[in-house]
Amino acid sequence: WTDTLRPKLGERYEIFTPKMPCKENAKYEEWKVWFERHIPYLGERVTVLGWSLGGIFFAKYLSENEVPFTIERLYLLAAPFNSEDLCDVACGDFVLDPELIAKLPEKVGQIVLMHSKDDFVVPYEHGLVYQALLLTAELVTFEDKNHFLIEEFPELIERLQA
Repeated sequence: WTDTLRPKLGERYEIFTPKMPCKENAKYEEWKVWFERHIPYLGERVTVLGWSLGGIFFAKYLSENEVPFTIERLYLLAAPFNSEDLCDVACGDFVLDPELIAKLPEKVGQIVLMHSKDDFVVPYEHGLVYQALLLTAELVTFEDKNHFLIEEFPELIERLQA
């Protein structure tokens, strides 16, 4: 689905997908520096989508930092929740502060969590942890999308276009 996102959304959307450094041995500070280099190229009103480790990155970054643009929507897809209390998925130094995460709705217009019950990488319970902390977030539950390692994701396209 990541390869077809641009053509499926069409010309109306500008899509920016930076390749983050060292995905196999990701370090939060490296990703933070890399992302901040791209901030000047983002528009005034932005939809942010983070999948898996990208999801925890955006949750952490946006909860700890201010950005010079408005985030209208934040999508966290199969995002692990790594904290002192919950660290059953290898997330390296991407550790979240639950108190800061709970304040994320103050910085973001709409938060959509997407998780599948059959995710074999990040257990569905991680989505429930986000939902419990992000009281205004919508949790979209799937039964059979695993870790979103799928070719087509029409439900996501439909939501992005709404």
